[in-house]
Amino acid sequence: MGICDDPEILKAYDEVCDDKNEVNWILLTFADTKSNILKVGHKGTGGIDELKEHLKEDEAAFGYVRVPMSNDPLSQRTKFVLVSWIGQQLSYMRRARLSVQKSDVTKVLRYFSIEVPATEHAELDADDILVQLKKAGGANYDRQTSNY
Repeated sequence: MGICDDPEILKAYDEVCDDKNEVNWILLTFADTKSNILKVGHKGTGGIDELKEHLKEDEAAFGYVRVPMSNDPLSQRTKFVLVSWIGQQLSYMRRARLSVQKSDVTKVLRYFSIEVPATEHAELDADDILVQLKKAGGANYDRQTSNY
């Protein structure tokens, strides 16, 4: 069985990708401390701030977040963020496996504008992520009001 074979993962991913669905984030967690199989640990409607509440210091997890963006009322668009969480108290063996496992995760969570690797909650500041998304997005028509 592969790391992301649980059909609930693809179902949750589709929910986040659907602009008409209220669910705007999912968090994939390992079934237990020894498992290499991911499951949908949590999902919600409160964006990156709500996702952060579920990240634990002794766990690894992968988050996927839908972020609405706009430079003005006429240019609404949606971007996606992949969060690679490595808790600071995570075992060294789990850390060593994550780089290989991440490639399997990105085969399922395929479409994202940026990846944010994080080991601390402070690295997942919603405003900072929005700036990163704008930088990655190319044209920025509100440049005169941006501070980057």
